[in-house]
Parts: sequence; structure tokens; C-alpha cells
Amino acid sequence: MAAHHHHHHHVDPGAGDRRVVLAIAVNLALTLAQIAGGLVSGSLALVADAVHNFSDAVSLVIAFAARRVARRPSDASMTFGYGRVEVVAALINYTSLIIVGFYLVAEAIGRFIEPQGVDGWIVVAIAGVALVVDVVTALLTYTLSKESVNIRAAFLHNVADALGSVAVIVAGTLILLYDWRLVDPVVTLMIAAYILWQSFAEIGPVVRILMNGSPADVAAADVVARMRSVDGVHDVHHAHLWQMQEHASALDAHLVIAEGAWDRADAIKAGVKKLLVEEFAIAHSTIEMECSRHACRDAQTIGHRPEQAKRGH
Repeated sequence: MAAHHHHHHHVDPGAGDRRVVLAIAVNLALTLAQIAGGLVSGSLALVADAVHNFSDAVSLVIAFAARRVARRPSDASMTFGYGRVEVVAALINYTSLIIVGFYLVAEAIGRFIEPQGVDGWIVVAIAGVALVVDVVTALLTYTLSKESVNIRAAFLHNVADALGSVAVIVAGTLILLYDWRLVDPVVTLMIAAYILWQSFAEIGPVVRILMNGSPADVAAADVVARMRSVDGVHDVHHAHLWQMQEHASALDAHLVIAEGAWDRADAIKAGVKKLLVEEFAIAHSTIEMECSRHACRDAQTIGHRPEQAKRGH
């Protein structure tokens, strides 16, 4: 089974939900603690970090809500089910991360022009606490992030935040000990580069699913070629291959049955469906059969031409 590589141990949905809720609670608790600390110590850095952690909590809330909605069964208004809401949530979270990345770049450039100090060890200490929380959150969501593009986006928010905390600790310590102020914008740029690199790499597949693109690990041409190679199949056209959700591919196509084979057309179709499941992990296929004499004329192999749609073929 070439296309099946989703064989890691799945986390039970309920247990997964509990982990995400715990991660949200931890982040919100830290946010409150940091805002209190920031107001008491007069540290703007603390309040800024609190806002960061709050954005983590929000990304997790979005991911959690999407997880819950995704499990709803299909109904008359959403005939494909609600699974894609996780992809939409991932799009929102990656988009916000890209904005954060560019914002950090702007901040770093500002700091190159006008280097700033750090308000004492308290800032470094709080960053240490924040780092612990981010690591805990990351551990809670790590296994889930392998299975779901939605949780992966929230997970990346946390990794970005953890890196931010590391930066504050490293840069803050160096500034306090050696007054080496340029380390701050340099580290910030490195983190921004990492966030943007990861986000752009991950947002591509998300957009591809929303655009009804074919699965990245399955070549449409290979699928059509294998279908054509089945005994009794004269041709295949109007093939559409797409991902209904991150781990569910679907296909619809017109299957032209070879001349003289129409009496076993149903068996041929069943064979094609079996092949799709076994070789390409395409469980949802809709196949329209045509006899070779009355097949669509000069039809496109993949997809429809707009003018054919008007004529009904």
C-alpha cells in the first residue's frame, strides 16, 4: 500500500480533547500571572509576553473548536461532513503566524536602528517560566500534531513562542552581563525566519486541500493509468481527484467499458474501486460507466472543460 503512511498510533479523540483543554488552561493561567507581574513590576516586556501566550491560547481554542465540529456527522447542508473545518482552522492559525513573523521582522529592524536594554533579571526569569509553559503545551499537543494539520498549526504557534522565550533568556542574559544589545534583534530575526519558513511550508498543503487539489502523495496520472490497465476498461476520462479532508481522498471519473465487455461492467467497476482503495487509499470513489460506442467524444482525461459542462458532457 504505497499511499498509506498514516499508521502512527491514533490518540483517542476524547483523550486528545482533554490534552488540548489542559494546554489552553495552562496558557491562560500563565497569561493572567504575567499581566499581574507586568503591572506590578511596570515591565512592558511581561505584558507583551502575556499577549503572546494569550495568542497561543486563542490558537489552541480555535484548534479545539475545529476538532469538535469536525466530528459532526454529515447533514443536508454539509453533505461531505464537517471534517474540513480543521483545514480552515489551520489556515486561520498559519495566517496569524505569518503576520506574527513579519511583525517580528519589523520589530527586529527597529531594534537594529535603536538598540534597547532589558529591565533586569525579572524579565529573564519570567521568560523562563513562559518557556516551561510552552514546553508543557508542546508536549501535550505533540502527538496530536502529527495526525492533524489543525493541531499542527496551533503547535507551531507554541513552538514559536517557546523560541521567543529562549531568545529573551539568551539575549537578556547577554545584555545584562555584557551590555551586548545587538544580540536581541539578531535572535529575533532568526526566530522570525524560522516561523515564516515553517508557516509558508505548512500553509501550502492547507490551501491545496481547500482548493480541492489532488493529494500531494498521489499522482492523478498514475491513478488514471492504473484504472486504464484494468481488464475490460477501454478508457477513463473526466477524472477528478481531491482531498475531502487531510487524510481522506476521493475520486470521481467516467469509466468507458471496452466493447463486448458490457455484460460484466459491474464486476469491472468493482475491480477498479478495489484497486483504488488498495493501491491509493482512495476510499470514496464515484464512477460513471459508459459503453465504448456511446462514450463522451474527445473528453478531457482529467477534469472538465467549461464548454463541455454547458453541453452536459
